[in-house]
Amino acid sequence: MPRVCQVLRVFTRGDEGGNALGVVNDIVELSDDRMQAIATDLGFSETVFVDWPEGEPPVVRIFTPALELPFAGHPLVGTAWTMLTLGPGGVDRLRCGIGEVAVGMDGSAAWVTAPIDATNAASVDLGDLAKRASLPQPARSWIVNLPMEYVILEYPDAASVAGADPDLGVLSEHFGTLVFARDDARVRARFFAPAGGVPEDPATGSAAVALATALVASAEPEGHVTVDQGEEMGHPSRIDLSWTTATARIGGTCVRDEIRFLDD
Repeated sequence: MPRVCQVLRVFTRGDEGGNALGVVNDIVELSDDRMQAIATDLGFSETVFVDWPEGEPPVVRIFTPALELPFAGHPLVGTAWTMLTLGPGGVDRLRCGIGEVAVGMDGSAAWVTAPIDATNAASVDLGDLAKRASLPQPARSWIVNLPMEYVILEYPDAASVAGADPDLGVLSEHFGTLVFARDDARVRARFFAPAGGVPEDPATGSAAVALATALVASAEPEGHVTVDQGEEMGHPSRIDLSWTTATARIGGTCVRDEIRFLDD
């Protein structure tokens, strides 16, 4: 019998944009290799496979087209939205490779709250990396481990972010690179993850969590911003990000586009 895959767009702006996600709620007799093959074939930034251990929070496994991830934001937000909107409901936590995360809904928006630790962020001079990648020199830069390694480069204006045309071969030295500019509570961002099989991602919740971790490490113990991403890809997306010294919360709206039936 074909296996059902819900196809969503996560972190939309209204009904537009967002980041595509496949959600497979039935993993009976699916091997790790088969999960990876399905994710590769679907070609979305991530595809999730959900296990349902009795008496425990659902377990979410997250695959890019190239590898499995311990944590990613838009897959967890999309999984939460699927469970709390389409069913079965009654879920307030999900388990992934970094442990349990809290989930919920605010109106039509789903959210995930993940633990953060400022000691996982280091403010470092990444000017040489930026130069080799054909990027402008950043005003500030960090490396954050979530536990995948995120490079974060801050620029003074949104035009620098929009005009970025990086050498993806150089950026492949790290898992992913977030370039961003901030204007008070608005953040303009782009994210590149060629090492994970994703040259550019239209909406990246984990990168928003990495950004919050870096800001806490840089003496911003709490805050709230709106992250706009995906314009250059034709997929305008929006992430609501808030943080304290111990947690980061990412949220946004989702749209279900279709149901696909996967042959085993």
